[in-house]
Amino acid sequence: MSLTLQQVAAHNNASSCWVIIANKVYDVTDFLPDHPGGRKVILQYAGRDATSVYEPLHPPDALEKNIPPEKHLGSLTQDAQNTISEQNKKKKKTVDEERVERAQREKPKIERMLSLRDIEHVARKVLSHKALAYYSSATDDEITYNENERAFSRFFFNARVLRAVSRCNTSTTILGFSSSIPVFVCGAALAKLGHPLGEACITIGAHKTGIIQMISSNASLSSGEISAARPSPSQVLFFQLYKNKDNSIAEKRVKEIESQGYKAIFLTVDAVVASNRERDLRAPFELEDMEKAGLQGTTEGEKPRQIGDATAEEEQIQEGKETEFGGTAGSLLNNDDVDMTWEETIPWLRSVTKLPIVLKGIQCVEDAVRAAEAGVDGILISNHGGRQLEYSLPSMEVLYRLHKQRPDIFSKMEVYLDGGVRRGTDVLKALCLGAKAVGMGRPFLYALSAYGEAGVVKTVHILERELVAGMRLLGVSSLQELTPEMVERVDWQPVSAKL
Repeated sequence: MSLTLQQVAAHNNASSCWVIIANKVYDVTDFLPDHPGGRKVILQYAGRDATSVYEPLHPPDALEKNIPPEKHLGSLTQDAQNTISEQNKKKKKTVDEERVERAQREKPKIERMLSLRDIEHVARKVLSHKALAYYSSATDDEITYNENERAFSRFFFNARVLRAVSRCNTSTTILGFSSSIPVFVCGAALAKLGHPLGEACITIGAHKTGIIQMISSNASLSSGEISAARPSPSQVLFFQLYKNKDNSIAEKRVKEIESQGYKAIFLTVDAVVASNRERDLRAPFELEDMEKAGLQGTTEGEKPRQIGDATAEEEQIQEGKETEFGGTAGSLLNNDDVDMTWEETIPWLRSVTKLPIVLKGIQCVEDAVRAAEAGVDGILISNHGGRQLEYSLPSMEVLYRLHKQRPDIFSKMEVYLDGGVRRGTDVLKALCLGAKAVGMGRPFLYALSAYGEAGVVKTVHILERELVAGMRLLGVSSLQELTPEMVERVDWQPVSAKL
């Protein structure tokens, strides 16, 4: 069935809600109560084209998985498609879009990037306001986020000298799979917010540099698309599983990623509910202040629909219980299992897959011990990059406590760490204390956003250079020579200035 814009526009409320995505029309009326991001966000585009807001946040197969076939109403007429195309061409750029375009034109050449912080600095300029708010946000006052980085500054090296270090080997294995450096791409959602090619662009960069990529359940591309984007079928991908509260749906997901060639499951255990990420929550208000105009989609001759305007249906929602406190992040977690337990979830997952299982989000020594007792293959010490529980201990501090209190755990399973890693020396400190490798999430999102695939490759090369320099100055030629005695935790006491 071919539909006109006028036909679609007649279905613009909660009683009958149609939306246009990529020139196809969907009846999402029945889906409104189940939408993870709440129904208000859909109703803003009821009877209209929602392609520009839909595509960066959803994998292409989301419609097939969530909207029954009978609700796929058909395509727009050719005239309607031409009208939308013309409207998009005439659409006035927002203040933020103009800022981003200017920043892209003025960004320095990638050859000038000497560190991961240099790349992040560029990314913060070229990212849209919404994307940066999501990528950079952390919970509450962002204390844990800041302390994750600061924690590494409390560990100093006891370097050895007069050792032959002309040949340094940075390679290692992670769950038995080879990696050129002891760093992997940690699962992070919505890469298309920063780059139109999304996670697949990171996949290609990871292949070129010989590192392993972990894919989030909430990636902006489907797990199948990312797997298919691998330049070689032998490229290793891990999968970060956010377990659905419905075991049958969760099992189907596990079987799907097995069939797509993923080599391990990292079960996320520290994000069962949405946290209070105020930077992300505040972004729409800040954009509203910035633009002082209607929603995107306004065309010449059309009265702008102001962000403050609402249909009667929307006003009822706004006055009721529809206030959204999850932001971009919260909408991704609404269907996740909040009742996972050691006694049921780990045995269940082991019963439905033979893949290695790693628990992502261990935050204390006691749970590291429980994980070893549960027989998992590894743990990722993580507080979700400071994005979940405020005042969680920095990951480096948890690793240090685990080494001091239960050094035997490191021989029972592999231990990894993420959160706050920005330098090769940070990686070396973690490895000295027993970590097998470290994960990085934000740095690769920033690299992708700033320079695409070349940014991902550049990030790995920077880390490799810093690792080799650090190893030589420490007096080691292989990662296996790193020992706990090579690092020391030091709390510097501030010296009061004389009045």
